[in-house]
Amino acid sequence: MANPRKRLIVVGDRVLIQPEEGEDRTKVGLYLPATAVDSQAVQGGKVMATGPGHAVSAPTELDQEPWKIGGAEPRYVPLQARVGDYAIFFRKASVEITFEGQKYLVVPQAAILTLVREEDEDAGLPY
Repeated sequence: MANPRKRLIVVGDRVLIQPEEGEDRTKVGLYLPATAVDSQAVQGGKVMATGPGHAVSAPTELDQEPWKIGGAEPRYVPLQARVGDYAIFFRKASVEITFEGQKYLVVPQAAILTLVREEDEDAGLPY
């Protein structure tokens, strides 16, 4: 029997990041202060995948009894982070995992401080 390919699925408001290792200047040109690099309070890396976001119920479902079976599909408030972004985040909030020999960090969106995105992806924004 063939070995099925595994897929890593990120859930909720979490972001999968491939970390950058040990530099005071990130690959996108941002400088991190020595205090941040030494204590590893913050770290940077490339966003590889994101979860669907924060689950919310539809306003019409608020009047229904919670024990009823069925209902509409879940709805999500999407995350700001997108695949390909460069994120700077609080290192202590992340969880390190290894998937198929590659190290990643799973970070909640609330722990992400900044995102760097190519300009052409968000044309018209002032920043």
